Amino acid sequence: MGAITDVCAMLGAVETKSVSPVFVGRAGELTALTEALSRATAGEPQALLVGGEAGVGKTRLIEEFTAVARTQGAVVAVGGCVEIGADGLPFAPFSTALRALHRRLPEELAAAADGHEGELARLLPEFGDVTHHEPAAEDSTARLFELTVRLLERIAADRTVVLVLEDLHWADASTRHLLAYLFRTLHRGRIVVVATYRADDIHRRHPLRPLLAELDRLRSVRRIELARFTRTEVHRQLTGILAAEPSPVVLDEVFERSDGNAFFVEELIASHECGTALGSLSESLRDLLLVRVEALPDDAQRVVRVVAEGGSTVEFDLLAAVARLAEDELIEALRAAVGANILHAAPDGDGYRFRHSLVREAVSDDLLPGERSRLNRRYAEALEEAPGLVRADARANRLATYWYHAHDAARALPAVLRASVETRKRYAYAEQLRLLERAMELWDDAPADIRRGLRPMDYAEAYPSCGCDPDTPLSYLDLLAEAAVAARLCGERERALKIGKMAHRLLDNAEDDDPLRAAWFWVERARLQSNLARGDGWDEIARAQELVRGLPPSAVHAVVLAFAAGWGMLRNPGADALAAAERAVEYARLVKAEGTELAARLTLGTIMVSAGDIEDGLAEMREVGERTLKLGQFHEASRAAVNISSALEGLGRSREAVDVATTGIAMARSHGLVDSAGWVRANLAESLLALGEWDRVQEECELLLRTGAASKPGGTALLQLAHLAVGRGEPAVAAARLAEAAARYGTRDPIPQYTLPMKHVATTVAAAEGRLADVRAELAALAGAGFPAGTHRYGWPLVLAAVTAEADARGLPAAAEGRAAALDAIRRCVRSLAAQAPVWQAYGLQVSAELARAEGRDTAERWAEVVAAFTELDRPHELARARYRLADALLAEGGRREEAAALMREAHATAVRLGAHPLREDVELLAARARLPLHAPEGAGGPAQPEEEAADAFGLTPREQDVLRLVAEGRTNRQIAEELFISPKTASVHVSNILGKLGVAGRGEAAALAHRLRLLEPTG
Repeated sequence: MGAITDVCAMLGAVETKSVSPVFVGRAGELTALTEALSRATAGEPQALLVGGEAGVGKTRLIEEFTAVARTQGAVVAVGGCVEIGADGLPFAPFSTALRALHRRLPEELAAAADGHEGELARLLPEFGDVTHHEPAAEDSTARLFELTVRLLERIAADRTVVLVLEDLHWADASTRHLLAYLFRTLHRGRIVVVATYRADDIHRRHPLRPLLAELDRLRSVRRIELARFTRTEVHRQLTGILAAEPSPVVLDEVFERSDGNAFFVEELIASHECGTALGSLSESLRDLLLVRVEALPDDAQRVVRVVAEGGSTVEFDLLAAVARLAEDELIEALRAAVGANILHAAPDGDGYRFRHSLVREAVSDDLLPGERSRLNRRYAEALEEAPGLVRADARANRLATYWYHAHDAARALPAVLRASVETRKRYAYAEQLRLLERAMELWDDAPADIRRGLRPMDYAEAYPSCGCDPDTPLSYLDLLAEAAVAARLCGERERALKIGKMAHRLLDNAEDDDPLRAAWFWVERARLQSNLARGDGWDEIARAQELVRGLPPSAVHAVVLAFAAGWGMLRNPGADALAAAERAVEYARLVKAEGTELAARLTLGTIMVSAGDIEDGLAEMREVGERTLKLGQFHEASRAAVNISSALEGLGRSREAVDVATTGIAMARSHGLVDSAGWVRANLAESLLALGEWDRVQEECELLLRTGAASKPGGTALLQLAHLAVGRGEPAVAAARLAEAAARYGTRDPIPQYTLPMKHVATTVAAAEGRLADVRAELAALAGAGFPAGTHRYGWPLVLAAVTAEADARGLPAAAEGRAAALDAIRRCVRSLAAQAPVWQAYGLQVSAELARAEGRDTAERWAEVVAAFTELDRPHELARARYRLADALLAEGGRREEAAALMREAHATAVRLGAHPLREDVELLAARARLPLHAPEGAGGPAQPEEEAADAFGLTPREQDVLRLVAEGRTNRQIAEELFISPKTASVHVSNILGKLGVAGRGEAAALAHRLRLLEPTG
């Protein structure tokens, strides 16, 4: 390596004269970059995009900026996207930049890895061996991204870091996704991230275009576009290159031919200085770029052609092996190419690259087809003979690319498959998919004996091992299985669906039946139906179950049963789902598929709790959580935290649920599982809402939404915020949150844990806005079908909201029609709801009491039972509401005013603490009507003051009470006048006075308030 470095350093110092030593123009752009550096140094992370056409001067601007950054003490790390043929290496710019940081700050970078070296080794092999990955874990890529962002934040905590990522137009999909994640989530550290791209390459279908559009929407990202040079700037550039004033003729011709493109200016003047008249140069850009190449000695031209086909950078020893020149001849050839400013020594001193990619592209395009294939074969043969010629992390991809472009299917197929395995290990699923598609393209062209020598254990992991002969060769269907999973994991779900359909067509036309493989592909298609919001996936699951029915236990059979059980757990946790989960566990144990077994056990425990086998179900889930942590299966361990906290909340054990969720969030976050942490945090918010910690609910939900949570946890956070808005008397806000949540959940796959809470919010909003017909419509739809098993936690609050609306509307003429049917629907719903835990038994008592109130037969005794039930629970809002109802009932029955006053004071204190404005208003109105103080007077202990006239607290005169009674019956002003023998105008004046004294906006509100506060009933 030392000799190589010496050669590269020696040639890197060769003087060139086509580049201006003077930095021309770009003052505004450089100022923008240096200002970003200052803000970053002050602790505010910066993100910038620098775009411009090829040759406009992006690299020179970045070089000037990084030089300034270094003089100010910043650590600079540069990485470029790699183009090898048409393929980009996964995460190449990040790997290169991290490698630069590792060379500069090895100890600091190791400390910043914080114990996650095994994961981060997927980007930087210098961290050591890659940890075992969880096959097909949905959030494995997101986890790697989160750990990478944390690494950068930590390394930039006490020093300024400039991270430059060049040539995004060549970026692979994984690099683009990581960059988007970095720009969205980078919130701490003294760091500047600058990414450059070639703007003229970004056509309408270019894969970078959607990313640029996404980043433009982020206020934290600044975009800088470089324009071409003006004539004055070209004059300055030529003066710097020539070290003298250019003649007006040369200036005019160069400016006209280059059109202000800085690189073209350099090429034109270099050709002119070599003796070529400017007027004789071809109009073709390629010909222009090749002029100086063709002026090189033959050996130098030969080396330049070799480098052009080797990739963005070619290592010296690899170049020597492919060029097949004597060492002295090679060095002289390189000296000529470097001296002509066509090649440069690589920044790391280990190889050569073109000074500008435009020249490399021109040289590569000028190669003959046979010449290109021959060069790629030489590269591949040299690399196979001496694998150490390139870094280990790049070897598989480079070899696959070389053999593919050598058009040798026999050698290319195994190489491409090996590269696909390496990209899978790096969680670069988009690149894995491209390689697998290339393998499928090569499959038929590869000789049969080559295909027979390939083994599934070496190249495939998606389709479960069937326990067959280890000498069974890899099949085309194995490739389809790998490609289907890779497409799903990288977000190309439409492509994954097409691959699955292709597999089923092949299976349908095959001579031999393969029901297990067909079933496995149906499970994959079931996942995609839900992911694409095209259905719930049950039809696909049913077909998979039918295919495996009656077959001996197998890993595929266990997968099918586990997936069916998981489907049932979410949508219909009944006997069928329980049986499927039990069989999945049994079959997985028989075939020693522990991953499937643990997933099935977690599902089984959840269903057991729903079925009433509470403690055994919780124990099962806790065992899975402990085992998955021990095995390092953190995704499944996070799922255990989700399910356990949810099950505890469903039992009303909210404090325990909070503890489990808090621990689960910390565990998920520590391992970079942001999406998993989002699921657990959504459960935490639900439990905090039940416990009356409403301010924390707001904080947790907003945090979850800020962190870019997956759609469904985000939907649950929005639902909790909607519940909170209802409780705080903001129905319009609640309706808006509900609409946002519905958009996240979609409509094609209705899952009760989402649809029922949404109906609950819709019901409470409709009730708050006085839309009783909508309340009844929501409940009528549920009454017909009843509530599915295990959904009582969502059903009881929904039914309570509906029956409370009916009770509040009792006595209103507009509510009379349909009341009997509505109350009957409520009773039918109640009969379908289980009450297996004390909290739901308390809800049952409250629903019963509200039913009695809706029918005018509620008693203080009923409400006392409700209060007693909620007193034993940690449900402050429900308890306060029950105390309010009991106080109202005590006052209606007469006497016990001291007890009523104490209940109201407790309810009022809770409402004030929570910010529950509707409850607070109800209590205050009741206290005003009853003339009871909400704050105990000094020396309290004597009897409460006796109540005077019932409605007197609102200042209603006896005549106004008569008018209010008729308003409540739905009479018009003329009808009121006739009834009371007064004029319609006088009746109108009375109505206006009543509305003002009650503080309501209309006759309907006045009537509702009168009934709710019993203003029209005598009090004792």
